[in-house]
Amino acid sequence: MGDIRRRGAVALGITGLVAPLTLALGAAPAQAASCTTSTGPYQKQVERFLGRPVAGKQSAADCKAVQAFQNKHGISPNIGYAGPVTWGVMDLMNKQKAVGGNPNKDGKCPVNKGRIACVNLTLQLSWIQDGKNLVYGPVPVRTGRDGYETRTGLKKIYWRHIDHVSSIYNVPMPYSQFFDGGQAFHSVGVSMWNPPGSHGCVNMTSTTAKKYWSLLKTGDDVYVYGRKPGT
Repeated sequence: MGDIRRRGAVALGITGLVAPLTLALGAAPAQAASCTTSTGPYQKQVERFLGRPVAGKQSAADCKAVQAFQNKHGISPNIGYAGPVTWGVMDLMNKQKAVGGNPNKDGKCPVNKGRIACVNLTLQLSWIQDGKNLVYGPVPVRTGRDGYETRTGLKKIYWRHIDHVSSIYNVPMPYSQFFDGGQAFHSVGVSMWNPPGSHGCVNMTSTTAKKYWSLLKTGDDVYVYGRKPGT
């Protein structure tokens, strides 16, 4: 959440500003860790995802491959263990990939609003559509963690600030587009699959945030639905 200095709009239902509702703080860079020799409960699934021989038993090579994946996405502990958090990230990636180019197949994001930014919390995907026409996406996003959930429902972008800095966390929030109290679309410098998630904002890569900035404007609709895994 940022320091929302917009005078008239601040009163627009922003009672939640007293709580830390937004920014996703990036995880600290993964420290070097020893590889575990333990076989994890999702060993076969993780091996298959990484293109490893599916033996169902931890090997030194398996551990290094899993550890590299954990380091890339800020998963802790990063000891190469094929546990539920690591598999949960991989399973989400598989589900996101399966969506293909038809993210609103279920018809849950309104098609009668003209241009609208949609956020599917369950699949951690976002896209922009105009009626039934897909304008951009779908792209993976990083939404609010347990206790700081990105709020669901139909919203509107009410303020945009390209160089915003959070007044709570003193962290940059580039390309911020606020749509619900202190919750906004903005870019971050961590993986979109970095657990456990943001403090309420919809985090994006720099490329995606810039594209959303160019395609959306104040007054455009935003629709958030579903439930983020783990919340």
